[in-house]
Amino acid sequence: PEPAAKNTAPAVACGLYYTDFRYRERRTMLVLTSDHLITPLETFRQDAETAAAAAREGSLVVFGIPPRGPETGYGYIEIESAESRTAPLCPVASFREKPDKAAAQGFLDTGRFYWNSGMFAFSTHALKDAFRACAPDIARLFETLAPPTFAEYREGTETAHPWPALREAYTRVTGISFDYAVAEKLAARGRGMVMARARFDWRDVGCWDEYAAVLGDAGSSAEVYESGSASCFVDSPVPVALCGVEDLIVAVSPGENGGAGAVLVAKKGETQKVRDIVERIKLAGRTKLL
Repeated sequence: PEPAAKNTAPAVACGLYYTDFRYRERRTMLVLTSDHLITPLETFRQDAETAAAAAREGSLVVFGIPPRGPETGYGYIEIESAESRTAPLCPVASFREKPDKAAAQGFLDTGRFYWNSGMFAFSTHALKDAFRACAPDIARLFETLAPPTFAEYREGTETAHPWPALREAYTRVTGISFDYAVAEKLAARGRGMVMARARFDWRDVGCWDEYAAVLGDAGSSAEVYESGSASCFVDSPVPVALCGVEDLIVAVSPGENGGAGAVLVAKKGETQKVRDIVERIKLAGRTKLL
């Protein structure tokens, strides 16, 4: 595991330079996110092979999700031409931050925008060049680390020994997303950034709305009592009563070691605002609530 939470650019750099130390030759890598639900796997495998072929030719590939609506909780990828949107690979024109509802609808109306999945494919050689060009401080830091030692394969999987130098690196590295540090800069410079158009179904279950949609009413084991309420999702270890409310997500977290817990109550469709609450909790010095 990472020594500290420093966002995705250091995490990708860690995987990149670990792989480079391990093999000392060009490899093709795939970056995925643990809280994404992907189905069917066979379609994803085919799309990943398409992305890998482009990565072996030196492109940095991002997976773009055909939007199901004007979602404000995701970043967007703009491709160069609406005419190329049926192609498996499209040149990237730009990345856009999470928009408001009107801007998101405007994106969809052009036919040139896709949701940014945050999943990438690349060759180690090309990505090292990209880090050196776009995030040189991160590149210098990881390139000068003492190399890790490596465990033997067990049942087809290699598990690394602890990497002592990594902890030191994480005390010095800036926390920044891979999109900000590398991908957006490459797209702005017109340097080999392409989008693989996803044919698989993708859901970001790190979002409460998607989590509730995937599990549905039958997916929660919470003990719920309702009166005049409808279309609510509850995730709680303690009984919850709902009176005269609709379209809510209620999540209850028990406290550690018998301490006070925390409760989230959000309107469905508004759970992206949880990020704002997280920042306010951090500013208040109450990070144990997270």
